[in-house]
Amino acid sequence: MIPDFRSLVDVLRFRAEAQGDSHAYAFLVDGEIEGAAWTYAELDGRARGIAATLQARDVRAGERALLLYPPGLDFVAAFFGCLYAGVIAVPVDAPHPAQMARTLRRLLAIAGDAEVSLVLGCESVATLRHSLATGAPALAALQWLATDRIAAVAADTWRHPDLGPHAIAFLQYTSGSTAAPKGVLVSHGNLLHNLAYANYLEENDAQSASVSWLPVHHDMGLIEGVLEPAFAGYPAYLMSPTAFVQRPSCWLQAISRYRATNSGGPNFAYDLCVRKIPPEQRATLDLSSWRVAYNGAEPIRADTLHAFMAAFAPCGFRWNAFYPVFGLAEATLVVSSGRQAYEPVVLDVDAAALARGRAETRSVGRAIRLVSSGRPSFGTRVVIADPDARTRCAAGVVGEIWLATPSVAQGYWRRPDESEHTFRAHLADTGEGPFLRTGDLGFLVDGELFIAGRLKDVMIVRGLKVFPQDVEQTVERRHPAVRPGCCAAFSVDDGSEERIVVVAEMDLRRLVHESVRAAVTATATATAHDPLPAKLEAVMVALRRGIAEEHELQIHALSLLAAGTIPKTSSGKVRRHACRAGFLAGTLDELARWTRDAERERWAVRGATAVLGAAAITP
Repeated sequence: MIPDFRSLVDVLRFRAEAQGDSHAYAFLVDGEIEGAAWTYAELDGRARGIAATLQARDVRAGERALLLYPPGLDFVAAFFGCLYAGVIAVPVDAPHPAQMARTLRRLLAIAGDAEVSLVLGCESVATLRHSLATGAPALAALQWLATDRIAAVAADTWRHPDLGPHAIAFLQYTSGSTAAPKGVLVSHGNLLHNLAYANYLEENDAQSASVSWLPVHHDMGLIEGVLEPAFAGYPAYLMSPTAFVQRPSCWLQAISRYRATNSGGPNFAYDLCVRKIPPEQRATLDLSSWRVAYNGAEPIRADTLHAFMAAFAPCGFRWNAFYPVFGLAEATLVVSSGRQAYEPVVLDVDAAALARGRAETRSVGRAIRLVSSGRPSFGTRVVIADPDARTRCAAGVVGEIWLATPSVAQGYWRRPDESEHTFRAHLADTGEGPFLRTGDLGFLVDGELFIAGRLKDVMIVRGLKVFPQDVEQTVERRHPAVRPGCCAAFSVDDGSEERIVVVAEMDLRRLVHESVRAAVTATATATAHDPLPAKLEAVMVALRRGIAEEHELQIHALSLLAAGTIPKTSSGKVRRHACRAGFLAGTLDELARWTRDAERERWAVRGATAVLGAAAITP
């Protein structure tokens, strides 16, 4: 039985008193070796010490503190330390030395927008202060506190803050995929409701245990990976996102070793495991304990679920362990999912009808497979609304997902107009509201919520709506050298109409060393012995033909990129807006580009340009 908490401070204080000696968190160095490990009592002591130090420095409740930590448990102590002092935490990703210009730009934007008064970090990160003096003097001039150097005795002077459900716990900055990052005001009450919601869905018990590689400065990694275990009182094992990406097997090995019940990530994580974990490593895994395999933050693909199931069912993984989930930072995290008895619901919808804004089932012909994100519950109400008319959509019509729930955050930090538009929408005909406008398109079938795309990402071609996710999925299927999860489709306006552009990363090792598959040789004459330009041209032909066949579209341009260069958020989502900006500015790391002009087609390989006849390679 979970008590009726008033704040996250109450949560950890309760755990420290009721099960102080219980294992709380451990960090897996390199995703494998168990490093630091804390009990609830130890974490509570560290949090009190950090809070007391902030109080002693006259940092007032409501001030903002930037949390700048490498992967590890120091972040967890600092986050709770801020809460213990009534200070609003602002989690951010530490600047990457190899990508300092890009990562520092985002860090400075967040620090400036949040008007932070101090920076918390561990001693190793605090050394950044000196290197930032030239490029970011305002940030270097702030107070910096190395929290791992605070003495244990500091905890004795801590004063309990006067916090209630309406107090702001932290600012969750959005990824900035389509615009400048915005700080979502998440209150203690929002967190407590969403954590209780997740606990209800997951049906956690004394046997629960969590493994998470997700970045803790993002909502899923922070709330599901860090806070939910404390809320429900079960152990959590954390690892670096880099460790997972470099060696996906370490994630599943940790689940197997620690008998974890709860773990997950975006769709690409499951796809990566299928591709990168060979049969001999799978044979060492026991995934029978895994019963909450959550999948969210990007489109959930039925093909990925089936491929993962086929690969890891021999390891004890069960189909009903999948928890497809829909969520967003503006609703704290979880909006909908299933429970333990739930099995993923897959719906084949007519592609042409979906382009017209209708969800119609189809068993033959050109269909798109959508995976339900479960049923909204636990006080969460979803309405499918016409985003322009602001009226409820009829059954079977795709519209914007509006929702009302105690998990809806308080708004955007110091953005009253955007907060009013996004967080306080009302239906024009009935006056019902307020609702959160998610910006996501979807529809309901028998209570199941299906996501059909992003409102701002929808491309309009000849009056029809084209969802970029559908085009991207086609591109990934059409050639083995296209890297999964590394493709973006977007539109550009030439002044007369929208034109579709596709960019995709290439795996050159597969392109160079493998023979072109039968499906590709049917559309081009390239072979494994052809020079690289010919291979790239063959890829372009295959991808364009695939888009034409499956979507009846002629794209304007296709750009093939070097591996690891497509713009992504720190949580691994492709940033379509940044891809578009890079394409227009010519700053993408292109291997080749094909463009359809009014009268002819062009393609280029690293500057070696050839003008091709308009009919030569037209699909």
